[in-house]
Amino acid sequence: MRFRHPDGSTVHLAYCTNVHPAETLDGVLAQLRDHCEPVRRRLGRDRLGIGLWLARDAAHALVTDPSALRGLRSELDRRGLEVVTLNGFPYEGFGAEEVKYRVYKPDWADPERLEHTTSLARVLAGLLPDDVTDGSISTLPLAWRTAYDETRADKARTALVTLAERLDALQDLTGRSIRVGLEPEPGCVVETTRDAIAPLTAIAHDRIGICVDTCHLATSFEDPHTALDALTAARVPVVKSQLSAALHAEHPSRPEVRDALAAFAEPRFLHQTRTVTPTDSAAEAAATAGLRGTDDLDEALADNGPLPDTAPWRAHFHVPLHAAPAAPLTSTLLVLKAALTRLVGGPHPLTRHLEVETYTWQALPPELRPRARAQLTDGIAAELTLARDLLTDLGLKELP
Repeated sequence: MRFRHPDGSTVHLAYCTNVHPAETLDGVLAQLRDHCEPVRRRLGRDRLGIGLWLARDAAHALVTDPSALRGLRSELDRRGLEVVTLNGFPYEGFGAEEVKYRVYKPDWADPERLEHTTSLARVLAGLLPDDVTDGSISTLPLAWRTAYDETRADKARTALVTLAERLDALQDLTGRSIRVGLEPEPGCVVETTRDAIAPLTAIAHDRIGICVDTCHLATSFEDPHTALDALTAARVPVVKSQLSAALHAEHPSRPEVRDALAAFAEPRFLHQTRTVTPTDSAAEAAATAGLRGTDDLDEALADNGPLPDTAPWRAHFHVPLHAAPAAPLTSTLLVLKAALTRLVGGPHPLTRHLEVETYTWQALPPELRPRARAQLTDGIAAELTLARDLLTDLGLKELP
């Protein structure tokens, strides 16, 4: 979906296909047929943007076989789909029964991450629509925080500098500009937007920036305006933004709240949980200095768990945008709205690539999961409709 910003530029809205995990190129082609095209038809659109997730095997097949890449591009066109952004965070196995910490491997200190991301950039340059010259890729925020020492940090910095050089060369070759954004996530070396500023300014290359995921932003209790103002002041480019909402519990000390949270503790994904302890300093509060957390929701809910329960909790669980959890829980949709206002509601957009990323439909409590393909189609279409309405409310005009 495309929108005209009041400044005349085009803003793209897509949904991320990591909700339909597939490891192979054949699986990706099946996604287009079984899910993406039905979502487009459900919305009544001639064209729909999708943010492709390409696992290692699928990316390798496309980058080593020009005919396969041409075939994917033709299939996208035939089904009324377009790609301007890729999700390069998961490497493989995102559809496994247990993902948890595996999603953070390989990290940016491992050569495989650089090679995979380079492959994704080459593929994306071949998939961009004829009238689009700019593409974006979101990626791992350096590494999971454990076992990340200065030696590995040096390797990661070198890899990102090499990536920037390769992206420059790719533009010289193809005329397509591809940018990559580190995606801050709780528990990682780069957990917050603030954590991203130092490594990105050290690289100092406009092809390497940040992907702002509004679920992650909210989980770490970042204020959207403060965060985005700091990125702007530091000249860190917002390569893309993933529109998502976290799970919010206002009163985690209450038994009924803990019971409701427990229904979202599941074995497939990590659901990092955070709270902010009171502080006497407004500056410290703004910087989330009192942030405390656990790596997973069940750790937070354990008897005598490490999190204080006198302030609200937020969990990294991407809940459907249009359907907040039932009371006593809710979502952080208000954080998403505030971030979107700052991202595209000003005189010029801070980013032109937006992606709805709710990949946890099948990880929801059983009674909330879609029981048929058509229900998932309806849910994704409803999320995109909500996002569309937010954009038009901010003055953007939907394009055919």
